[in-house]
Amino acid sequence: MLFDRTVKNINRIRQMVAILIKYGFEDVVTNTPLKRLVSASRRVAWLRDERPVFEYNRFERLRMVIEELGPTFIKFAQLLSNRPDLMPEGLIHEFEKLQNNVPAFDTTIAREIFETETNKKISDVFVYFDDVPIGAASIGQVHRARLHTGEDVVVKIQRPNINVKVTTDLALIREFVRLTENFFQQQGILNPLDVVDAFEESMSKELDYMFEVRHLEQFRKIYKDDEDFSIPKPYKEFSTTKILTSEFISGCKITDVHQLEAWGLSPQEIVEKGLNIYLKQIFGKGFFHADPHPGNILVSPNGTIVLIDFGMVGKITREQRFAFAGVFVSLAQNDGKGMATSLRKLAIDSDIEVLDALGDDLNEMIDQLITLDVDDSGMAEFTARLQKIIYKYNLKLPGNVFLILRSLAILEGIGKLMYPDLDTLAAIKPYGRKLLAEQFSLDNIGFETSNILSQVSSLFYQIPTEAKLILRKLRRGELNFQVEINQLDRIVNEVESITNRLSITLIICALLVFSGLSLSIVFPPTIPQFFSISLVSWIGLTLTFLLSMILLIMTIRRKNR
Repeated sequence: MLFDRTVKNINRIRQMVAILIKYGFEDVVTNTPLKRLVSASRRVAWLRDERPVFEYNRFERLRMVIEELGPTFIKFAQLLSNRPDLMPEGLIHEFEKLQNNVPAFDTTIAREIFETETNKKISDVFVYFDDVPIGAASIGQVHRARLHTGEDVVVKIQRPNINVKVTTDLALIREFVRLTENFFQQQGILNPLDVVDAFEESMSKELDYMFEVRHLEQFRKIYKDDEDFSIPKPYKEFSTTKILTSEFISGCKITDVHQLEAWGLSPQEIVEKGLNIYLKQIFGKGFFHADPHPGNILVSPNGTIVLIDFGMVGKITREQRFAFAGVFVSLAQNDGKGMATSLRKLAIDSDIEVLDALGDDLNEMIDQLITLDVDDSGMAEFTARLQKIIYKYNLKLPGNVFLILRSLAILEGIGKLMYPDLDTLAAIKPYGRKLLAEQFSLDNIGFETSNILSQVSSLFYQIPTEAKLILRKLRRGELNFQVEINQLDRIVNEVESITNRLSITLIICALLVFSGLSLSIVFPPTIPQFFSISLVSWIGLTLTFLLSMILLIMTIRRKNR
């Protein structure tokens, strides 16, 4: 058996290895257990766009490997491109170029999948079903249709056997990363297996369309009173894990300036409205649409913005929103130290104990942003510079923070195409200030106080039960203590040194007492005296002085270590 664990598709692993070698990654193969799968004689020379492969840098070649491995790997790399806390900047830049260019599959198969999944015939559900899909992606494709009740809908149908393909590729990705983990860590990719875990969770949700149904229902409920944007209604009775049927809302892409103007709409107002919709989601409710590319943001003829495709959503807690707002307020105040404090509050884990260095780097970043032109100092530039600092200090921030930064950068890119003077950072600042004011409001202080009291009450409630459990185990002799002592030899040496010094101190005290008492004793004339003090007393005082000098030297040496 070639691997410690069984991998179902060994030919796929061999294909991965061949592709790695093809793109000049021999060292990934030859320096890891993958070398067992291929001989050196099989390494091939290859050209890309009539250029030798080694003329491309390492990150470019890794992107080419991902492109050739297919949709699952492309999605994995796209996920990695949103994690600057784990990936070096150059690799993120290459992964952002990846696109899923997947052709549509046969409509006959799509119809069969719908009928098998729903147990309903197409003709019984729809009066019209368009055989030409309006969109195709790696997981599924979308068709227009009309229900017998008259509503226009879109039907998203999952590709045949995609679940099996993705599951197989996920197992291969996990095995591949396990075998090459040390190599990736040396390249600056931190915790690669943790990234695989996050990707696996993300893909499991994407393969189950009922997650998207629940997202649509949640958004419609939370934002039901918001008239600025619309969310399609899902039809649960015609949806399964592989089928999603939802309301069709007519509109054009937000970037279609000509159509907007034909409808009498101002592109500038639409851009500002769209940005504010996202800012209200992020800083208001903390529940936001996390995939805002132009195809997912439509505009109706009346100016209503329509958000579609809720496969990727983000959530940010109340405390995280306060900390995130602090980042932007500190940015507005040119306060790098304050931004460092907010980032530390936001971090899940951080090795930073002293914030001065982080604050200095953030101050330098702010100074550089101030000197840039308006066109170059927006959200995209801020995000890029902040991500470098996050990576440098190994700040482990919640994944949704990067979803927010990515979403805002995408929105800014869309907005500047239509309205070049858009200032995203300026638009964010009022929301940050409002959220910080909310943090110190009486209502929030009351909420936090109530929460603390609840936790304290719960603690006191649990103490008697926990104490009884400890005492019961103690009586039965079941209570075990595990103590881990680091640098045991150093501790032993320290204790031994202290013991020696203490022993000498006690001897000195004893000699002093003895010498003092001997002064009052009348010794026989046979014992000589010097300056009216007997020899016995002189011996005691001399020993006391010598031992005191030894103790002083030992103490000085100990301090100088």
